[in-house]
Amino acid sequence: MSSQPPNHAPVLPLRPQEPPADPREPLWRDLVGDVLRRERLTQERTLKDVADTARISLPYLSEVERGRKEASSEVLAAAARALGLDLGSLLSRVQTEFTRRTTTARPVPRPYNGLCLAA
Repeated sequence: MSSQPPNHAPVLPLRPQEPPADPREPLWRDLVGDVLRRERLTQERTLKDVADTARISLPYLSEVERGRKEASSEVLAAAARALGLDLGSLLSRVQTEFTRRTTTARPVPRPYNGLCLAA
């Protein structure tokens, strides 16, 4: 057996490796559910209380909050009113949440100021 080291040199990447960003955008129903649940919990109200006020079945409202159901505009308006919001305010909060999630999920590309070698 030879005592010489193997004929391999360390390979250094020319560009820093960044983890790939998750290309999937959040689903509308997940955003709506998160906003409704957050508002309900902020008001310290139960799911039953909001469902009764909105005249929506408790299981259905629960599924909307969990992002399992796509609610109609009528159901969303009723849930929003039960929480003291109008539909426009609810949709505005959903849009803000969408922007927050998609802005932090995609890093802004930085210019590369490193060494580039070509053979």
